[in-house]
Amino acid sequence: MKYIKLYESFENIDSICKKYGIKKYTINPDGTVDVDGDIDLSFKDLAKLPLKFGDVTGDFTCHANFLTTLDGCPKSVGGIFNCCSNNLISLEECPQSVGGDFYCSNNQLTSLEFSPKSVGGDFYCNYNQLTTLEFSPKSVGGDFDCADNKLKDMYGFPDFFDNEVYYGDNPVDEILDLFYDDKRLGKAINFLNEYGVIQQDGKVVILDRLEEVFHTLNMRIPKKIKLKNYEVY
Repeated sequence: MKYIKLYESFENIDSICKKYGIKKYTINPDGTVDVDGDIDLSFKDLAKLPLKFGDVTGDFTCHANFLTTLDGCPKSVGGIFNCCSNNLISLEECPQSVGGDFYCSNNQLTSLEFSPKSVGGDFYCNYNQLTTLEFSPKSVGGDFDCADNKLKDMYGFPDFFDNEVYYGDNPVDEILDLFYDDKRLGKAINFLNEYGVIQQDGKVVILDRLEEVFHTLNMRIPKKIKLKNYEVY
């Protein structure tokens, strides 16, 4: 894999921008680089980002590398941010403002701490090692994909969510499957959280609280609720 030597002068920044096809850029006094347009650093065998970016108006893609840290990532991205398929264990230093989709799939994340507070498009955190959605964005404008993790509950899921939710291959999926055919799954998740249906770190489901969620959504309660991953009280 390639280890990029950090720049020692603005001339070095120019040469690095040229190397990676970055054209419309401004070098700030602190050495960060603002870019008007897209940046594609995918499939570059990078162990770390070659520059410290400021604001990027377009997409920022650094997927399929060997990154273990997002140090150097833009502060804001106007379009898509994609850091999938790296070796990340933390989202520290990721952009705090993302206008488009946010992809952090296929890493080794155990927490969504440091993720943006809002994402304009879809939010993908699937194929990680997440046990909680705490610290996930408060607002997501598109779909939410948290499939293929280790989630036993959905605490931390965005409030007032009306778009598609992808959640398969998590322990909690057997509960969410009860609401799968209903287009109000986001609301169901909010009520599951609000009513405290899942307790004791994802070990126990309070049945009467689960039934109350069905009542609130004006849905028929299943005749038999059998759960493999939870004790039911």
